[in-house]
Amino acid sequence: MSYNIDDNEMIMSLREWRSAVRTPTTFRVGNSTLRIQTKFVSMVAVIGLLILCFLFIYGTPYRYKSSYHNIDDNDVAYHKRLKEPPVQNITPSTNRGTYNSTYPLTPPVTTKVGMKYRIGIVSDMDHSSKSKTEDFTWISYLFRGYVVWNPVSNSINVFWDDTKPIILKSSLGESGRGMELSEMIVFNGKLYAADDRTGMLFEIDNNGVIPWVVLQDGNGRVAKGFKSEWAAVKQQTLYVGGLGKEWTNHEGEMLNLNPLWVKTVTATGEVNHLNWHDNYLSLRSAIGIEFPGYMSHEAGVWSDVHNRWFFLPRRCSKERYNPDLDEKRSCNVLLNADEDFNNIKVTYVGEITPTHGFSSFRFVPGTSDRIIVALKSVEDAGLTATYIMAFDITGKIILEETKVADFKYEGLEFI
Repeated sequence: MSYNIDDNEMIMSLREWRSAVRTPTTFRVGNSTLRIQTKFVSMVAVIGLLILCFLFIYGTPYRYKSSYHNIDDNDVAYHKRLKEPPVQNITPSTNRGTYNSTYPLTPPVTTKVGMKYRIGIVSDMDHSSKSKTEDFTWISYLFRGYVVWNPVSNSINVFWDDTKPIILKSSLGESGRGMELSEMIVFNGKLYAADDRTGMLFEIDNNGVIPWVVLQDGNGRVAKGFKSEWAAVKQQTLYVGGLGKEWTNHEGEMLNLNPLWVKTVTATGEVNHLNWHDNYLSLRSAIGIEFPGYMSHEAGVWSDVHNRWFFLPRRCSKERYNPDLDEKRSCNVLLNADEDFNNIKVTYVGEITPTHGFSSFRFVPGTSDRIIVALKSVEDAGLTATYIMAFDITGKIILEETKVADFKYEGLEFI
């Protein structure tokens, strides 16, 4: 069937169609009329679609790739028992900015014989730190190597670089001495070392040492530099401690309490001074020592895993201080305490080696703060030496004392 449409009818039909397109679609809800513009709805739909596409493409969190090397089937047992090493971990900080919690600085490597970690030790050569070839210059040595931990056999081996130690130089001194670096630590993504003569904290980089902040003795209102001996990181804050014993003369008579203070340093270099008198006395009381007896500290670490302080005292004596006898009063004690130093646990590590005292230690990363690698230093009638050993927090020896050098390295860190 067909219809004939003349020109007038065609024109009327077109006019009616155009009018219908221009007229908004109308819906009636109750007594109200809701008008929705077709173009407006289309625009909103397009914008919404674009937003969804943007969120889909850019809203997915970035996933870090593992820093481990590729491993074969023989290494799977090691890989499964370890957490991935940290990558660049930048977190909000209470220290007015961001804090870089990367540790260690060099990612460990999975090998067939265990996890391989980069380590460094730094020297404190006392009077011998003065350069023999350059005026107003003091030196320290940075020696590097590797710790290999086998989590299956629970064994540790240490290997040192074939190259000579790196020489670190500074022209900063006090009373003719300087660069007696007694501790080294990673803090805020950088490597630092503490001078126990000048109180200076140096940053160590590829070009040598850079002075960062200076720590003054006691409450900070003292001209003498702080005798920095140990360092730890707790809640994005660097803690630097002294000997933790009364400063005495050669007869053991007390001169001041300056070594019983602890310094805190923020990531931006702000220094505060904490009186740790009661904390230190609690530590030595745990093994029955009271003044004029003493306990001296050169190795302390805070554990986020256990939420406790760990200390390996270098000297322990129930007798009055004597500089000659002090060299043979080393300890074999591991102390760990809660934040308030009320609950202190005592663990004995091997046998006492009278002249070998702990000077630094660190937990092996990836062991849930269970395995310790420690340095022991020797100062005996003018002779010096350094040893390294490993054990767990129950006191079980994993690596017996092994000689490193014939002079003192007093700072150890996973770098």
